[in-house]
Amino acid sequence: MKETKILDVIMIGGGPIGLTCALEAKAHGLNYLILEKGCLVNSLYHYPMNMTFFSTSEKLEIGDIPFVSIASKPTRNEALEYYRRVAVKEQLHIHLFEKVEGVTPLAQYEPAVFEVKTIKGIYYANNIVVATGFYDIPFLLNVPGEELPKVTHYYKDPHFYAFQQVVVVGANNSGVDAALETWRKGDTVTMIVRESGIGERVKYWVRPDIINRIEEGSIKAYFNSFISAIEPHQVHIQTPDGPVTIPNQWVIAATGYQPDFSFLQHLGIQLSDDGVQKPSYDENTHETNVPGIYLAGVVCGGFNTHRLFIENSREHAVKILSHIAAKKIS
Repeated sequence: MKETKILDVIMIGGGPIGLTCALEAKAHGLNYLILEKGCLVNSLYHYPMNMTFFSTSEKLEIGDIPFVSIASKPTRNEALEYYRRVAVKEQLHIHLFEKVEGVTPLAQYEPAVFEVKTIKGIYYANNIVVATGFYDIPFLLNVPGEELPKVTHYYKDPHFYAFQQVVVVGANNSGVDAALETWRKGDTVTMIVRESGIGERVKYWVRPDIINRIEEGSIKAYFNSFISAIEPHQVHIQTPDGPVTIPNQWVIAATGYQPDFSFLQHLGIQLSDDGVQKPSYDENTHETNVPGIYLAGVVCGGFNTHRLFIENSREHAVKILSHIAAKKIS
């Protein structure tokens, strides 16, 4: 252990907020490393190819590095290129495709030292920042047939579904985008929605489009309804008017995602005992109930993932790294 370098901080997660934390660490002169289980900004990479952000480009900027996009609201591809250029320009220390398997505090050291084991090696740090987002674990339908190859929780490209019979589950941004884009590729699209209407948080320039397509009958929507079973060539739906069976080739389950609560619990982080399961942390420093472990980004919200975005999570990095730097000086 004496010969092993102990970093000031390790960031788990190489998304925009993980990168922002690295920029702050660099500004404070701290030794840091980002560990990312997938590609750079992995969650954004898995967004639909044609996605447009709700936020304007300046609200997605990190480290005071300008984000110039063709339109005021950038696309997924523009964001991927922007964050890649940030990583290159700032020469950020990041290990990609290196999943963290476990974090163990070494009690014999003061100040605290954490052993971080990945699929490729072992690292040591005085502090850990968890910036893992929430795009990895989908909410399941929990119905017979969900395991069939025709079912996906990750919609990517509408061309794949051209001229097919597609069921889209959900009516928030992801579901609405999938329904409209596949319909415009010549699909027969049916939406299955548990609620009574299209989600109120759907992007304001998209919401009238989907409502109009439903009202004119171009896209069929069953509200207050749910899938009861999925079969290779059809889908069974429970509606207010009784059961309905429709022919079907693909199911896009846009049911949303959740943080990796099991990983947070592995770290010893306490979760609220209500339905939100909000992690325990100090709002001023973002240090959790485990000294030396911090949370940044959407993972801070528990199930309330809709209240945190890149634009209002950037300040987490400032609070966290200022606190870590102050501890080192003292």
